Amino acid sequence: MNAAAVIAIVVGVVVVLGAIGFLTVARRSDVRGAGALSRETKRRDRDADVDLPSTPTGREVERAAVTERTGALVKADSQAPAVWVPPDPEAIGVSRRQFFNRATVGLMGAGLTSFAAASFVAFLWPIATGGFGGKVNVGKRNDIINSIRSGGGFFYAPEARSWLTEYPSAALPKAQGVYTPAVFTSLEAGLIATYQKCPHLGCRVPECVSSQWFECPCHGSQYNRVGEKKGGPAPRGMDHFAFTVTPGDDVVIDTGIVYQGVPIGTNTTGQEAEGPSCI
Repeated sequence: MNAAAVIAIVVGVVVVLGAIGFLTVARRSDVRGAGALSRETKRRDRDADVDLPSTPTGREVERAAVTERTGALVKADSQAPAVWVPPDPEAIGVSRRQFFNRATVGLMGAGLTSFAAASFVAFLWPIATGGFGGKVNVGKRNDIINSIRSGGGFFYAPEARSWLTEYPSAALPKAQGVYTPAVFTSLEAGLIATYQKCPHLGCRVPECVSSQWFECPCHGSQYNRVGEKKGGPAPRGMDHFAFTVTPGDDVVIDTGIVYQGVPIGTNTTGQEAEGPSCI
């Protein structure tokens, strides 16, 4: 073997031995930041683990909880159902339901009884025949006509809330087609009964002796002597009542029915103002 081969073999052996020594030193080094723990540190960790108490695993905890739940249940003894015994009504008194039922029936019975009693009394009680809203006797026909002629052309019946004036017989043909049959029948007696209330807004309409008209002081509506509209804001003539003349010559006005006044423009008597107006 020549010298060159020997040198090469020696160099190779030295390189191998150097690599082995380097690896051995690197494993034993305690360089921080390399992530390796020294033997002393590992020994301390083992000593600390010996002193720590052992903790149960999760599966052991679940198994212990199931055992505790099943062991806490106690099976009830089987018993026969008890026989129901109704309570004593005298002991419990009146229940809430019974109270409301009895109160409802009692109030309904009292209401029906009161209604029946009121209806019976109203049926037997005599109906008043006098006063406004019914038939009102205002006096003798001849006396009324004389009072109209001597008192300025008008006669007021306060109990009937009506004005009575003369209706000329010559105007009856025109009135027949204008006034209702009940009022026209009254006109044939030579009189007309006119409701005192103004058809505009309900004011009481007085007479005006100077003009011989009815003149409303509230809003200026004017009507001739028989209540037919002559001017102002009223929507029609004054309303009327029907009346009858009894065999004893009494004039009885039926104030229970109000007949609507004649339309605007109606002038069956042809009367115009006979003097100055009062409004």
